[in-house]
Amino acid sequence: MSRERAMAFERAWVKALGVLLLAYAAASLAHHVHNAEFLADYPNMPRWITRPAVYAAWLGETMLGAAGYLLLRRGHPAVGLGLVGLYAVLGFDAFAHYVLAPAAAHTAAMNATIWLEAAAAALVFVAVAVLAKRP
Repeated sequence: MSRERAMAFERAWVKALGVLLLAYAAASLAHHVHNAEFLADYPNMPRWITRPAVYAAWLGETMLGAAGYLLLRRGHPAVGLGLVGLYAVLGFDAFAHYVLAPAAAHTAAMNATIWLEAAAAALVFVAVAVLAKRP
């Protein structure tokens, strides 16, 4: 692959990653909002988890992803991709709801937001993997 083609490939994937990060942030926000607003309805949620804590968790996680993307764009690919990868992995924490109670104990909306966040995180993780293996 020529250098020009490799650079075009990388630019396209960095752009795709930006779009996927926005989609993941939105999916994650939907899940966190649902979690925060219906906290008492989620089965077996620990009492120490509060509405403000849920929103703070979303903000902290999202800032991690945004920082990683900015570092990637500013010429620090290893650190940037590492942070974005960590951000994506945090999206799989949505499945922790199923440790507390099976999917059948959750409402359709709960399951939808859980799976939406995890699926969006998986797409971000794929983009990170592609960029990490770039030529």
